[in-house]
Amino acid sequence: MVWAPLGPPRTDCLNLLHTPSKDSPNMSLEWLVAWSWSLDGLRDCIATGIQSVRDCDTTAVITVACLLVLFVWYCYHVGREQPRPYVSVNSLMQAGDASGLQNGYVYCQSPECLRCTHHEGLNQKLYHNLQEYAKRYSWSGMGRIHKGIREQGRYLNSRPSIQKPEVFFLPDLPTTPYFSRDAQKHDVEVLERNFQTILCEFETLYKAFSNCSLPQGWKMNSTPSGEWFTFYLVNQGVCVPRNCRKCPRTYRLLGSLRTCIGNNVFGNACISVLSPGTVITEHYGPTNIRIRCHLGLKTPNGCELVVGGEPQCWAEGRCLLFDDSFLHAAFHEGSAEDGPRVVFMVDLWHPNVAAAERQALDFIFAPGR
Repeated sequence: MVWAPLGPPRTDCLNLLHTPSKDSPNMSLEWLVAWSWSLDGLRDCIATGIQSVRDCDTTAVITVACLLVLFVWYCYHVGREQPRPYVSVNSLMQAGDASGLQNGYVYCQSPECLRCTHHEGLNQKLYHNLQEYAKRYSWSGMGRIHKGIREQGRYLNSRPSIQKPEVFFLPDLPTTPYFSRDAQKHDVEVLERNFQTILCEFETLYKAFSNCSLPQGWKMNSTPSGEWFTFYLVNQGVCVPRNCRKCPRTYRLLGSLRTCIGNNVFGNACISVLSPGTVITEHYGPTNIRIRCHLGLKTPNGCELVVGGEPQCWAEGRCLLFDDSFLHAAFHEGSAEDGPRVVFMVDLWHPNVAAAERQALDFIFAPGR
């Protein structure tokens, strides 16, 4: 309904009431009639609105009102959250380049890098993240994580030298340097079935070394002797898109793994190449919540992995599982004619970390948190 008042606007009518004229009585009467019609129209509008509400279904009105309240609450909740700082792979690598060190166990000096930063406030930060997770979801199943964070300093400082993760130790996990293939049987079988696919994509990548010393996407790590190259598809829980586009089938393969760590800083997937004469010195990994899987792509004689003082050798087309929170080292003592040792490395969940704990750890150690 469209309604417009008759006669002049109210301000003009008021002026007419105060303007002496012989026609003033008539003008005042016209204004009063118009004002009466305005009140009638306003009353009609209100009555129409009330009748519309009465005619509407009560259940529908309540549902809409509830949805509106939920929407307002959601906007308020999201608005209160502080934006999370995001740490890109490039920034981590640039920090490593600045110090001249790039490998997986030498500190990159970046204050944002949880893997490489050691500071007194780390435990408080982890506990804050755990509280935030429990507030959003539940404390159920968080006993070991809570215990680990609360006593992290004692665990890391008093661990025997054979196993000493540098960032986070989850208590009450079975400890062994090597795991059997059955520990993550499904993922081991998937990787081994796709051995030729991964090898083919590696060989295509490796041809670029004939044109330049260090092709794009590859990283040279610090070693006391020899050369150690890595080509990351996932680095500390962050996908490297340019590299993934060069190995599309291998990258898609990661999505079919059930226990691949892909959502927190402890998850990596890369091709690792050791040239003959290379030694990777003894070091510890950052945590015991994962097991590291090496699928052998090229495994010449004279190559050896030593974990917790126990040596083992790689085999082409076969997976080798170990806990890198144990002291470990790698060697390639073959000749130049033997060629490089090449493995596809991917981090899998420790089989004794429960599903609820995995979800919480992904939240607590999310990249950039």
